[in-house]
Amino acid sequence: MRANPDVTNYQKLLNGVTKAGFSIDQFAQVIAQGAHDVDYFADTYICGAITGDCVGAPAWGLGTSIGRYTSFWHFQDHSHGADVHGNPFGGYNYSRIAIKGDIDELAAAWLWNDHLDDGSGGMEGVFGEDSRYNTYGITEKNYRLSGLSTPSMYSDFQKFPFQPISNLGQYWFKQFLAQPTAQTLGFVLHTTDVAVPHHTWNTLGNNHSGWETWVQAYYDSEQLGAFYLVRNALTKLPPLGKDATDVRPLLYKAGDFSYGAGVLALSSTDHGVRVLVGRSMVPHAIALAVRILDRAAERMAK
Repeated sequence: MRANPDVTNYQKLLNGVTKAGFSIDQFAQVIAQGAHDVDYFADTYICGAITGDCVGAPAWGLGTSIGRYTSFWHFQDHSHGADVHGNPFGGYNYSRIAIKGDIDELAAAWLWNDHLDDGSGGMEGVFGEDSRYNTYGITEKNYRLSGLSTPSMYSDFQKFPFQPISNLGQYWFKQFLAQPTAQTLGFVLHTTDVAVPHHTWNTLGNNHSGWETWVQAYYDSEQLGAFYLVRNALTKLPPLGKDATDVRPLLYKAGDFSYGAGVLALSSTDHGVRVLVGRSMVPHAIALAVRILDRAAERMAK
């Protein structure tokens, strides 16, 4: 944004950041940390069908695309229509995966018939009840927004209709608009996950972790974030209105592109194919972040 003030709201963002007492580099560090931290929220617990014990991560999760169960809220499924909550695009749902991968199958086998932690007095396992957070009453409630949910929807993992990342983004966007902080803005920016094709094809597997690791490794050498590519991506993602209060239409648009143009990342690990897909997906992720920051600048300037 600093290098392209003619097509971004950089100056207004800088003014707001300075007014808040940050340097632009300090601000960038805080929002980047916030975007990172969403993957490590201790907000989602799934409880055993037999033991009833509630845990926040699978024992085998390290090094996979499901380090913590909070990851399940980070999908926007474009392979189906509306979900049972009334969202135009649902979230992760094992029963609706178009192309199941190895991690999807492993997760389902591990969690078969397990239930979402819904607090004391709620669902329980054969040998007892546990609650660590009341995920249904807090996290799911936050992310359902105005949609419909019931605890029974989360009684068997293989049918869980997780809320989509677009709702996660909207929840934190509302928090930011009400009281702007760099941290909550960072939480909103985690929605760049919709530029990862696996997140719009609704799969934990199909080279998911490998793709994300590859992008990190080759971001610089393959110039995946080249300015000219980002400028082109900005023409594909319409800006939010200066007074917009709903970020979801922008996330739907970015998800449509990811779903349609990124599918080869699921089936191929060929370096050349990944470069081709990466030079489409990464610039769109950056462009999405720019559009969100442009709107944030309007709020911070008030």
